[in-house]
Amino acid sequence: MKYKYDKETDILVIELSMDKPDFAEQKDNIITHYDKNNKPVEIEILGASKATKEMLKAIDTQTTVSA
Repeated sequence: MKYKYDKETDILVIELSMDKPDFAEQKDNIITHYDKNNKPVEIEILGASKATKEMLKAIDTQTTVSA
């Protein structure tokens, strides 16, 4: 698994596999690329800095509530 962040565009790319993407689906700010067998091979997070902060905040809130 490889990660690549482009600070200029604020996009985080997570490469899950070396397989070639065949198609992609976008939901909100997340684009998931799939191979011909519908296996996810890459994830792009648009507006990654904001999305990451929101994810960490949600995790922190759940940890606080669970403790």
